Amino acid sequence: MGTPSTLRTESSACCRIELTDTVEDYLKAIFAITSLGEPASTSGVAARLSVTPPSVTAMLHRMRDSGLVATTTWGHVLLTEHGAVHARSVVRRHRLLETFLHRVLGVSWDEVHEEAEVLEHHLSTRLENLIDAALGFPDRDPHGDPIPSVRGKHEEHGETPLAQSGPGDIFLVQRVYDTDSIALRHLAELDIRPGVSIEVERRPSDLAPMWVRVGGERCSLSCAVVNLIHGRIESSAAAS
Repeated sequence: MGTPSTLRTESSACCRIELTDTVEDYLKAIFAITSLGEPASTSGVAARLSVTPPSVTAMLHRMRDSGLVATTTWGHVLLTEHGAVHARSVVRRHRLLETFLHRVLGVSWDEVHEEAEVLEHHLSTRLENLIDAALGFPDRDPHGDPIPSVRGKHEEHGETPLAQSGPGDIFLVQRVYDTDSIALRHLAELDIRPGVSIEVERRPSDLAPMWVRVGGERCSLSCAVVNLIHGRIESSAAAS
């Protein structure tokens, strides 16, 4: 982090701060935390970016003075409307790049995140739009994360956690959080990815995994893996 973006100087013309890689990483981190419905605290941002709380405090002070973020009475951080525009732009580039790397270059879905983390800061608007068109204007990345529209319209969440499904339910996977590359590789081996339906046999507990069937094959999922999977209950045994 910290290297100035050389291809997107036009995006910082409206700001009183240079949109360096570091600033964009902070915007994306706050976007990710608040999109989950959680308050973005100094410690939360520090943990997500693997930096020290004093570093976060100093950066947030600069971003607040530049109109990108605001703080609540309780000390939590929120993106301003202006900050949210730039945050969605970074997220859009990141998810488009993940989609391009996966579909066109064949990079596995557990590896695209780290590659996109580097490339997202150096993608020109022209190339971003060309990639979008070449991919057929996708609305989801390989993990099922929604790609913000170029017009700014965006809804980040709304899927049901797999953990809320019960025995006998048929669950359509729509999104798998990409925070654990090892878990993503494991799910790929089980052929569990967005668009796949799974049948729930047993809910997980503190000591026992969730048991499901995928394509007729029975397999177990740890609580940590279950928490990564979100989607829609297509049919519920409880309703029958």
